[in-house]
Amino acid sequence: MAVAAGVKAAPAQGTQMGSARTRRLCAHARQLLEALLNKTMRIRMTDGRTLVGCFLCTNRDCNVILGSAQEFLKPSDSFSAGEPRVLGLAMVPGHHIHIVFIEVQRESLAGPPYL
Repeated sequence: MAVAAGVKAAPAQGTQMGSARTRRLCAHARQLLEALLNKTMRIRMTDGRTLVGCFLCTNRDCNVILGSAQEFLKPSDSFSAGEPRVLGLAMVPGHHIHIVFIEVQRESLAGPPYL
């Protein structure tokens, strides 16, 4: 999502040329978002909390829906700093999102990547 949010259409120089470029950029942004579907996403919020869950969808306002979400409190909180709170389905308002991480799965954990 973070990558797709930075894709913006350039102003139309000519109606046909501008609309074709806009369509290409929109198609590229859509492909990037579709590639993130069902990936594990870690969202750090502006208040310091972190939500981890499965990316299900977003909208024009950059709100994000996470499935099977867990909430982790900021490290400075003494109460259950390491234990997650299970939320289930969670909607994160776009204006509360500070940074987004996508957790990458290695294909094989059997050995070092150079073998």
